[in-house]
Amino acid sequence: MSSQMYLHTMIRVGDLEKSVAFYTKMLGMKELRRSDVPDGKYTLVFVGYAANPDQAVIELTYNYGVDKYEIGTGFGHLAISVPDAAAACAAVKAAGGKVTREAGPVKFGTTVIAFVEDPDGYKIELIERH
Repeated sequence: MSSQMYLHTMIRVGDLEKSVAFYTKMLGMKELRRSDVPDGKYTLVFVGYAANPDQAVIELTYNYGVDKYEIGTGFGHLAISVPDAAAACAAVKAAGGKVTREAGPVKFGTTVIAFVEDPDGYKIELIERH
């Protein structure tokens, strides 16, 4: 067994509290830890369904005074399993979030997926797993 493990994905966000609310309230994650580093002019918030080492988490990084980032063409999306993709989309919409692809089978397959977008425009794929 390898001693290596995937720990987290870091994304830069323009409005930390809005992003924390999206991941915790709309996607049901928990804020696991937060550290403000005034000397470095940044704040880190780790969110997830469980902490390391049980699951990988998302590190939301807010750099003081930066309210928008270019996502770039290399980044694809984050993926989260959900029991019901349509219900997850409905919950995101009801909370004021953006659904960019409604729940349905993946092209050329049967797995049901959907896509939502966080406040900074990062895509999150919801993959239905029963």
